Amino acid sequence: MTGAPNEIVPEESAADAKRRVTLVGGAINLFLGLGKIAAGYFGQSQALIVDGAHSLSDLLTDAVVLAAANIGSRDADHDHPYGHARIETAATAGIGALLLLTAGGFIYDAVNRLLIQPEALLIPGWLALTAAIASIAIKEALFHYTRVVARKAGSALIHANAWHHRSDALSSLVVVGGVGGVIAGIQWLDAVAAVVVALMLGHMGMRFAWQSMRELVDTGLEPDMVEYIERLVEHMDGVRAVHGLRSRRMGSDALVDLHILVDPRLSVSEGHRISEAVRRRLIRDVDDVSEVLVHIDHEDPTWDEDTVRLPLRRRIERNLAEQWEGLPLADAVERVDLHYMEGKLEVEIHIPLDADSDVASLRAAAEALAHAAERLEQVDACRVHFIGW
Repeated sequence: MTGAPNEIVPEESAADAKRRVTLVGGAINLFLGLGKIAAGYFGQSQALIVDGAHSLSDLLTDAVVLAAANIGSRDADHDHPYGHARIETAATAGIGALLLLTAGGFIYDAVNRLLIQPEALLIPGWLALTAAIASIAIKEALFHYTRVVARKAGSALIHANAWHHRSDALSSLVVVGGVGGVIAGIQWLDAVAAVVVALMLGHMGMRFAWQSMRELVDTGLEPDMVEYIERLVEHMDGVRAVHGLRSRRMGSDALVDLHILVDPRLSVSEGHRISEAVRRRLIRDVDDVSEVLVHIDHEDPTWDEDTVRLPLRRRIERNLAEQWEGLPLADAVERVDLHYMEGKLEVEIHIPLDADSDVASLRAAAEALAHAAERLEQVDACRVHFIGW
């Protein structure tokens, strides 16, 4: 026995799953690539040779995937505070570019044989046909296996590689048609099949490259997902409105920034509590969202330009001290709260009250402090609160 009966075996990590499926795919692509090129050479099929080169290109992309998966799964560090997931994106773009270049070479060779050197057309036989049929079965099985791992790991890169395996299976299907046509007497059909395989390869490459470039230039999430996020946040306790939502993808993760409008007289701690509730809710309930940055707004952003002209606390406190110089209770002010509201400044001052205080005198002194504060150009209103009243 290798362990206790109740021993818990840890589940395979996403990085390990990516590595395993990529190694399996690489081994199969090496076998298929060399096998199809050999069968195409001896069986006289240009389309099968192209298909074999396609499989060997898969081997190269598997190596890129393996390296990118290892690096992309690393945690964030000083130089990469958002993590390394974009390395997977860059690798996916590289796969797309490689497929496009390979497709262009295949098309050039096949068209040259069809239109310029028809005497160079290859005439395949049953060996090529058998090899192409075997390739279809093997690559289709590899496609399904890789796609299952991609879904579990949440990796767009592994998903792209799965469809690369599917494109190889479909290309072998085209080869079967081309070789079968030649056997039936249509000698140019093998070269046409080679062009079709190359076009399929180029289409997949264009799709991968386009999707990756969209991510690299920070294209936002799909409109329906953005709308869902806004609707979800708007119905949360303490949130009055949502605006300024921005999003982007990083590998399999989605990052979201948004502004929420709350009651302007909430405490800083309550505003933070609401923002943290929003952040946790989105990460928990929205697929792919891994991080959320919530900005708290106390009023509509249309007032921002008016509010930014108002001075900050240090200057306000200095101006208040000058206005209150010599007034009763000036030295008793315990705390000053500032409220920036619709381009205006409201001041609240807090003064402690004890049992022996003369309430009437305190009221008069407090009104004097408030009137003095309101004489400042930037202060729209001032209110006094007695602590312990």
